[in-house]
Amino acid sequence: MNKTSLNNLTRGILRENPIFVMLLGMCPTLGVSTSAANGLGMGLATAFVLMMSNIGISAVKNIIPDIIRIPSFIVIIASFVSVIEMLMQAYLPQLYSALGIYIPLIVVNCIILGRAEAFASKNNIWQSFLDAVGMGIGFTLALTLLGSVREILGNGSWFGWSFVGEDTPTMLLFIMPPGAFLALAGIIIVVNKLRGVK
Repeated sequence: MNKTSLNNLTRGILRENPIFVMLLGMCPTLGVSTSAANGLGMGLATAFVLMMSNIGISAVKNIIPDIIRIPSFIVIIASFVSVIEMLMQAYLPQLYSALGIYIPLIVVNCIILGRAEAFASKNNIWQSFLDAVGMGIGFTLALTLLGSVREILGNGSWFGWSFVGEDTPTMLLFIMPPGAFLALAGIIIVVNKLRGVK
């Protein structure tokens, strides 16, 4: 793998993480990250759509007229979202119920549309796939980390496994919407320190 390919694969994990660095996809980030399992499920669903849509858009970019470029991208993305939604409904009904409206909203997620417009529409299939894998991993890790922090602090559990007694107080604030902002802010501070941002 050459340097460009490696850069396309790895930049979305920390250096240009969609959530912690670029602050994209805040709606599902704050909405579904009440637990580690929800974060992981949403991250994997979004990563699948991102990979498939980047491949599809890169493959047809030269035959789509500029005047209908964005609507065409949305149709391609919506097709893959429909596939993942039906698969989750059939095989992961609990997760499907927990994620609710956020699954169809993947269609208009700015991470998906942003990568389609900024990268897949300008690069070949292989580089677009690598970019999608890296961004998908970064998004999934970020959602899982945020969900883990919120679940540990708010419920005293991780992936549903409780490690505190029933009488042990937890900080329920972190399961509620304001807790999402506080947890996200704390993680962004740590990530910026790791990246050397002052």
